[in-house]
Amino acid sequence: MASASLLLPLGSSFAVKLSNNYEITRGRPRRVPAKYMSLGLRAKASQSVGYGYEDDMALIKRRDVIGIGLAITVSASSLLIQSLNAKAAGLPPQEIPRLCDETCEKELENVMKVPMITTVSGLQYKDIKVGSGPTPPVGYQVAANYVAMVPSGQVFDSSLEKRQVYIFRVGSGQVVKGLDEGILSMKVGGKRRLYVPGSLAFPKGLTSAPGRPRVAANSPVIFDVSLEYIPGLDDEEEE
Repeated sequence: MASASLLLPLGSSFAVKLSNNYEITRGRPRRVPAKYMSLGLRAKASQSVGYGYEDDMALIKRRDVIGIGLAITVSASSLLIQSLNAKAAGLPPQEIPRLCDETCEKELENVMKVPMITTVSGLQYKDIKVGSGPTPPVGYQVAANYVAMVPSGQVFDSSLEKRQVYIFRVGSGQVVKGLDEGILSMKVGGKRRLYVPGSLAFPKGLTSAPGRPRVAANSPVIFDVSLEYIPGLDDEEEE
């Protein structure tokens, strides 16, 4: 597509100069007898002065070459664009990274294997993996990965796609209430799926983005979250 930008618009001033250039290069004004001009015998008159006929032929050839060259360039650009579109259409869809793979999903469906926990606030969660580290105290910073989804499973936000853990102060209202509450009872190294009711989610909702669904105000959402580490607590333990 970059080559298409090299083409001159047909109505551009430079293109007009190209088309009218022959008027400048044809040489000095012709001195043609009036009788020949009145009869319209331009070819014969040109021959009488010795240069006009050849110039006209050169002009025709030059215009033909320019026209053919432009046609070939446009055709080549069109074929290139079609080729790129065909390749793009054949590319596999980009896989969105997740914290819970197909095996994990099947395990979560088994209520006997992974029970659903419901808290007083209405938050529900299932532990994908129980961590073995410390639990974060209120007010401490935590580093977590998350994948946020609407109930249908469509992802609308993800730290995995950004390739950067999300650090925030837990229990201080820096994230939605359901995520805050869900992480407070986790242990470092653990993974959990949070089923967040609308009252603990986004009161104003979230607008849609390219390839991302809209989140309606006060609608339920799902968070897959992993607690990676607790920066402040780790520093204290090292001392």
